[in-house]
Amino acid sequence: MPLAPGDRLILASKARLVRDRSSGREILLYPERGLALNPVAAAVAVRLDGTRTVAAIAAEVAASFAAARPDEVERDVLAFLEELAERGLLEERDAARAVVEDAAARGALPGAEAGSAPEGSAAGDAALGGAAGDAAWHRPYTLIAELTYRCPLRCPYCSNPMELSGAAGELSTETWCRVFAEAAELGVMQLHLTGGEPLARRDLEALVRGARGAGLYTNLITSGVPLARERLAALRAAGLDNVQLSVQDADAERADRIAGYAAFDHKLAVAGWVKAEGLPLTVNVVLHRENIEHVPAIVALAERLGADRLELANTQYLGWALANREVLLPTRDQLERAFAVASAARERLLGRMEMVFVTPDYYAAWPRACMDGWARRYLHIAPDGLVLPCHAAHTIPGLRFESVRERSLGWIWREAPSMNRFRGDAWMEPPCRGCDRRGVDFGGCRCQAYHLTGDAAATDPACSLSPAHGIVEEARLRAASAQGEPRYLHRGAPQVHRGAPR
Repeated sequence: MPLAPGDRLILASKARLVRDRSSGREILLYPERGLALNPVAAAVAVRLDGTRTVAAIAAEVAASFAAARPDEVERDVLAFLEELAERGLLEERDAARAVVEDAAARGALPGAEAGSAPEGSAAGDAALGGAAGDAAWHRPYTLIAELTYRCPLRCPYCSNPMELSGAAGELSTETWCRVFAEAAELGVMQLHLTGGEPLARRDLEALVRGARGAGLYTNLITSGVPLARERLAALRAAGLDNVQLSVQDADAERADRIAGYAAFDHKLAVAGWVKAEGLPLTVNVVLHRENIEHVPAIVALAERLGADRLELANTQYLGWALANREVLLPTRDQLERAFAVASAARERLLGRMEMVFVTPDYYAAWPRACMDGWARRYLHIAPDGLVLPCHAAHTIPGLRFESVRERSLGWIWREAPSMNRFRGDAWMEPPCRGCDRRGVDFGGCRCQAYHLTGDAAATDPACSLSPAHGIVEEARLRAASAQGEPRYLHRGAPQVHRGAPR
């Protein structure tokens, strides 16, 4: 959005300004992201109320920082506002008026929690936790709450365990709410309510209220099945901040075949409800050989739905996806074509829709920093209460993970041997130990290292320097010529269920 001095702007409804209880700085939270604000940026953010012009905000902030030259402050203010606009975090007053009036009626006016212009530290960073202090490596920013393994879909890349446990072992409402409060005390700011399908929990509204009460920015990660409009409205009233909706393809027949459930049309209806409720919408599509050629149509679908964010995340080959790797792994040519389309769309949609494209490890020269490092930024809690550094960590033998049923989350995060096993770099063997990238990718994925080599301490075979990199190269060759149907989440061939969503 091009800015003019006379514009009257407001923070987008998806943004929430909060004070970080750990650092004292102001944080601008939005779906799966956050900006740590310096004092000038924070002073700007609290003035984005739709009544002041850009010029007036610049003048007020310049007067508040008398030690700085007014022209320099004004330049900083405009640069910050332009950055917010590029991230889709600003709305013009007229477009935002309904949002403001509704938020005020609910006592949730954007920025209300921030108070006056704060004192802060260094300038903010694009990703939550990106501007870390000396000891911030052990402070988690995101909690992934896996509420249940129950799900009506049967996707062949599902991250659910290959042997499922029933609902009887799931944490209670009270325990989850206690965990949310403990997570906030640890410094967590973003919460993902996921599964399985979190809508299978009848207490989801109570969980959202508990998360909101703890001050967490709450994201619902859902297939949209089952969901009724009335329940979405109740979740929004409970304090839900964002909805991430999974879509398997841009075409109903293909999408329903991949999901093993006739859900595509209902998903489109859910997307419309999300936007009508004033909630931000993230569309998530897991990419693999069966849909990666359809990225142009997927981008067009996300635009048509008015998505605020589109995640094109190539499959991580663990669990069910590893069992189906040969028939799901795309070719390099397919990947490069999809990446080119996504890159062009990212430029074209800048400021309107955020685009995220996650490449598969199998075609990278260097491994990704899986979960930003083992027990470094993310907490993952399984439905039965086990605290993990990632969703698949419990598949590594020899590690005993603690449960929130018996221990506090704070103790587990700081003291549990399983959480400390692969923290930092002391555990690393060559070539990781002497590599300049060890503080960038943290040795890659420990789960992938174990499932491909049998040794969780090995260099991730996705790394071109790994002695086991040939495993990945061979997998690419095998996948290029593989044919056949993937194994679905349940036994037998895929069956498209036609029942109406409850």
